Amino acid sequence: MDERQVFSWMLLISYSTDAMDGMIARGLKITSSRGSQLDSVGDQITFTIGLIGCYIFEPAFIKQNLTLIIIAFSPYLIQMAIAFMKYGKATAFHTYMAKLSAIIQSMFILWLLFFGPVYWIFYTMIVIGILETIEEITLIFMYDNWVDGVKGIYWALQDKRRLKEIKKE
Repeated sequence: MDERQVFSWMLLISYSTDAMDGMIARGLKITSSRGSQLDSVGDQITFTIGLIGCYIFEPAFIKQNLTLIIIAFSPYLIQMAIAFMKYGKATAFHTYMAKLSAIIQSMFILWLLFFGPVYWIFYTMIVIGILETIEEITLIFMYDNWVDGVKGIYWALQDKRRLKEIKKE
């Protein structure tokens, strides 16, 4: 097995255990705000490692699509900056859109590393990632205080934590 295959299999294991740990924690009802934050940090680290792997093993693809990657990644950096300015830390909403985005990102990165690029998955990943980031930014403006576990905008509109903040004003 060459380095690329070893890296790809290790990344697959990382993505798989990340998916399982959340299901296990929810199933055993051992979730916490701290765990949610740590999960988000772990997701960011795994995604970054996946991107580094793509750069190392598929540099031609990255260079060919760098402009689109930067355009798609910029809103995420803006979202992180807004969250740090408002809350002093990253968000951990774990919306359905974020989960879908993570699944598509991992699917694309793994497919790229195992088999090569598939552009419809790449473009889907870009679009869903941008939509998910827009939702995250919207949620930041909907909540005065940091919260975790918001499924999406629809659920935020009904969230008692948010409604308490509105009643205080």
